[in-house]
Amino acid sequence: MNIQLTESAAKQIKAQLTKRGKGLGLRVGIKKNGCSGWAYTYDYADDVRADDQVFELNEAKVVVDRESLEFLDGSKLDFVKDGLKQTFKFENPNVDATCGCGESFSVKKNIIKSNTYGNFS
Repeated sequence: MNIQLTESAAKQIKAQLTKRGKGLGLRVGIKKNGCSGWAYTYDYADDVRADDQVFELNEAKVVVDRESLEFLDGSKLDFVKDGLKQTFKFENPNVDATCGCGESFSVKKNIIKSNTYGNFS
């Protein structure tokens, strides 16, 4: 399983951790939410837990728990700027559709059936 980081995302992760003054990296995951079913979560990672996997580029780390990784496998995390809006953005091959507002997404059925989040079919 793999998650890639762009140089822009790595630079932003390092900048945010420097500004915060502590932290190991960026913790990303998914949660059940929104009109399409799932949403990405972002937080600071201050530690690595037993079920976490760490991905690194240019000394910037992304920490993902095992359950979320099944939904994020093969994704690329980028940091994009569009006018005044600046945000992390996933290019996720497991996404089947996104909602109109872009805040949530649905995943391909084979991902849901194999995931330990439970039966969502």
